[in-house]
Amino acid sequence: MIGEPGGTFLQTAWTALGGAPLRPDALRVSGRPGLACPLAVAELAVGSVAAQLLAARELTGRSGPVELDAAGVGFAFRSERHARQGGRPVGSGFAALSRFWPTEDGWVRLHANYPHHRAAIERVLGTADPGAAAAGWRSEELETAVVEAGGAAAAVRSAADWVTHPQGRAVAGLSLLRLTRVADGPARAVRLDGLRVLDLTRVIAGPVATRTLASHGADVLRIDNPRLPDDPDALLDTGPGKRSARVDLASRSGRDTLEELLRGADAVVQGYRPGALDAFGLEPADLAERHPHLAVVRLRAWGEAGPWRQRRGFDSLVQAATGIADTLATDGVPGVLPAQALDHGTGHLAAAAVLRAVARRRTEGGVWQAELSLAQAAHWLLAAGRGPMPEEPETDVAPHLVELPAPGGPVTLVRPPGSPVWRTGPAPADAGPPKWLPRG
Repeated sequence: MIGEPGGTFLQTAWTALGGAPLRPDALRVSGRPGLACPLAVAELAVGSVAAQLLAARELTGRSGPVELDAAGVGFAFRSERHARQGGRPVGSGFAALSRFWPTEDGWVRLHANYPHHRAAIERVLGTADPGAAAAGWRSEELETAVVEAGGAAAAVRSAADWVTHPQGRAVAGLSLLRLTRVADGPARAVRLDGLRVLDLTRVIAGPVATRTLASHGADVLRIDNPRLPDDPDALLDTGPGKRSARVDLASRSGRDTLEELLRGADAVVQGYRPGALDAFGLEPADLAERHPHLAVVRLRAWGEAGPWRQRRGFDSLVQAATGIADTLATDGVPGVLPAQALDHGTGHLAAAAVLRAVARRRTEGGVWQAELSLAQAAHWLLAAGRGPMPEEPETDVAPHLVELPAPGGPVTLVRPPGSPVWRTGPAPADAGPPKWLPRG
């Protein structure tokens, strides 16, 4: 299995998830993922998908190797690029300000896809000529100014600089992910088909995790804040198979609704900025005390330790800060991975963590929680080293697409790699009541 594409990453992930030793034939891969990069992006992509498929097989009792079409994995890791509705691209792209900007001493990456993040950048740089304004700043000083204004930014650092940075040192001390038994509790068996998952996530990594669980048959209920709506186009790509409702957690009725949902849930996946949900009783330690039946999986940008552990971040910013963008630079201009692989890979690992937590509670009892971050995936990717640029033949995406019903007309999406196609299409944010479906 180690010789298979993705085998090395799968071994690392499966060990971190507390899985039993893998058989040599646990994974069989055909084709190529089309993710040409001198870093081990293909290894991360295939391995992370294989991890959640293996965890799903464990819950359902299926035997035999996981068989993966690597091309399907590659398209799934670029799913936002292929999402269409009526021929119109609907996947999440980048806003005009969300790019690399030259500074006085290097480069900075800004993220402005959300209005409040764009406003923070404009408060720092003004609106007349942000490029000229950025050129007058030192990279790390601009990073700090934007973050302190409530925005999202990262100076482009070399991998060597990141290793000596306090946050880089903190991430280096973490494993790829952490799945921990945090309290005693009785064994509890829950079927994968109908597993109740409360989805409190945004952007890509968290929604990919819950989209993946939905493909396995989980009842995924996404909760949105009515005062902080997400991009409806992006939800078309990350929303298939889920149900969706709006709940104002700041209101008393919203808190009561949340508690009722938590009592009926099996797992909670959190992907907001660290600390943003703690005031609503959603900090994992609080949940373990009030609802010890829950498996809780939390995703961050920068890791659970270090001075940036509470900082907001996105795949593009983590690539910039950790040295990935500098490693892939061409003619002095920072480069990017061929997909938002930190997001997608961490998403599939988060789905695997949910499934492994449910499986371990079934056999061992206890209360289980998991912590993952984009920076931990980036650390693995850089530690794997740089190799020659692989040759990746062009592959037709058409066989990997599926059409599903959606508000405004059918939507064409990349089908989930290795798991069943979703039973339903994406639903709008306020599509239904915040209630669980009856268990089958």
